Amino acid sequence: MKCGLVARTRILTVLEQRVADATTIAIDTAQSYEAVFHHLRLLELEGTVKRRGKRPYSWVLTGFGQKRLA
Repeated sequence: MKCGLVARTRILTVLEQRVADATTIAIDTAQSYEAVFHHLRLLELEGTVKRRGKRPYSWVLTGFGQKRLA
């Protein structure tokens, strides 16, 4: 459980700074692409992030996601 929280926190930190695709997030957070994509999908289900565009998707924080970080 704690590992997932750490992984999602790292992902959200990247997305606070800029819009990014899963590969870029994986590189920036030193996590595997698969792990990053898994956590992005979980964050998407809870409404914290959303996909933008076509593959490779860009990921952005939603208004809800930005509010939760404040």
